[in-house]
Amino acid sequence: MKLIIASNNIHKIRELRNLLKSLPQLDILSLIDFPNYESPEEKGKTFEENAIKKATHAAKELQCMTLADDTGLVIPALKGAPGIFSARYAGSGASDKDNRKKLLLEMRDLKDHQRSGYFECAIAIASPEGLKKAVRAYCEGTITEEERGSQGFGYDSIFIKHEYSKTFAELEEETKNRISHRRKAFDKIFPTLESLNFT
Repeated sequence: MKLIIASNNIHKIRELRNLLKSLPQLDILSLIDFPNYESPEEKGKTFEENAIKKATHAAKELQCMTLADDTGLVIPALKGAPGIFSARYAGSGASDKDNRKKLLLEMRDLKDHQRSGYFECAIAIASPEGLKKAVRAYCEGTITEEERGSQGFGYDSIFIKHEYSKTFAELEEETKNRISHRRKAFDKIFPTLESLNFT
């Protein structure tokens, strides 16, 4: 039984594969397995809209059940930035490090509660016939003044979840996968995954 993860991001694919281990009957593929597939442009105004677009488009084009996520970091003191532009905050060809550098620069004069932020993750599941389910989840914390840790990806090295003292990039992968925004969203959509008939 096949399920496609609608992503080319190897870090995201690895994290989702780990979460999907509890469904061993699934044959997990990703967009890396479909090099000729062209992903749709992300024009949604929310993470949920983008996740739904990615899931439904890939499911229809590839004729397979598909799971997609759209995730980003939101800083209220920066009017919600980087938000849905998290992956390209420093420009269309920006690296994760470029994005982190720009964000830390933008936040250089912010102190204490002004450095609050949260990750938002939207996950959608679609079949070739259309959307099956979409959910959202959040992980709240603070932004450090400098990068810490070498694990993870994206903004992990500058984000500390409330009630923790280490950044996501300093935590063991197993710990991060247990407490992250993506895990929270996955837990919400898991019953739907269990109930679907995969082909």
